Amino acid sequence: MPRTGEPRVLAACDQPLQEAYDLAMLDLDGVVYVGRQAVPGAAEHLHRARAAGMGLAFVTNNASRPPRTVAEHLTELGVEAAPEDVVTSAQAAARVLADRLDEGAKVFVIGGEGLVEALEERGLRPVQRLTADPAAVVSGFHPDLRWATVIEGAIGVRRGLPWVASNTDMTVPTPAGPGPGNGVLVRAVAEFAGVEPTVAGKPEPPLFHETQRRVGGKRPLVVGDRLDTDIEGGRRAAFDTLLVMTGVTDLEVLVAAGTEQRPTYVAADLGGLAEAHEAPQRDGDSWASGGWTARVAESRLEVEGRGGPHAWWRVVAAAAWAHLDEGGQPPEVEGLAPPQGEVEHGDEGPGR
Repeated sequence: MPRTGEPRVLAACDQPLQEAYDLAMLDLDGVVYVGRQAVPGAAEHLHRARAAGMGLAFVTNNASRPPRTVAEHLTELGVEAAPEDVVTSAQAAARVLADRLDEGAKVFVIGGEGLVEALEERGLRPVQRLTADPAAVVSGFHPDLRWATVIEGAIGVRRGLPWVASNTDMTVPTPAGPGPGNGVLVRAVAEFAGVEPTVAGKPEPPLFHETQRRVGGKRPLVVGDRLDTDIEGGRRAAFDTLLVMTGVTDLEVLVAAGTEQRPTYVAADLGGLAEAHEAPQRDGDSWASGGWTARVAESRLEVEGRGGPHAWWRVVAAAAWAHLDEGGQPPEVEGLAPPQGEVEHGDEGPGR
């Protein structure tokens, strides 16, 4: 069974995570795919997790695509997924509104198809005119959003209509690199209206609770690549978390993580679901796990040994966070690189 550790260090789990937890709440971009391409090995890792009895829920802050579209994309990438396995921030936002409004109430939509379908599923009526007399406003990212719709919705918020935002992500991935996300729109509306929204998506709890309500699971594990949404959000929802290093969090970001954004476990990729997780052990100023030893010497993080990549990330995190907590500054990591691929104990593996 999983055993949660102190916030400053990683926890131990003496079973493979896919056996200790009955549901993985999986972020998508950076975890299962990057853009239109699957993360290498992701489909195989998830197939093995499901075969071991772990349920899979695909949880996204993106409110623009309805679940069936997301499921189709996953299926194209070789990941078995049905629409009911996908939970979006649009669905969480619609639930928040449905709990506050009468059935059939009109809601002004600053967004697109994902929000429209989610509202209709909850018995609410999406509109995009203030003359329709909406009872609330909901906003979410959509690449083809008309500025005239933003203006009219923002005026509604300024007039006092309750406002729910699907998420506050400041960026979205694009083929050209990160672009402005829904968080940019939220800030614009909030500044104009002088009002802050209720947020349904990560890192707030509603999306995680909506996922459990829809997909089930008594022992969920939140799996993500972002500290400020996936990991912090899982912690706020009181769920254990697994950070995978296949997305936006790099070594420099990891070693600077504050306690509220530290995961329960860390792994190189989704292959970490199939492993038991040994908590790094401290010996003086060194931390050891899985054949690797890490320490901070003269403010620089150093790693030595031989082992697999999952354990490498564990000792790096443990040593770096201890140094950060005790000295107030993250260690220097320039030139440090993780091992590539699984390395058996006794085989040569890059340590520096």
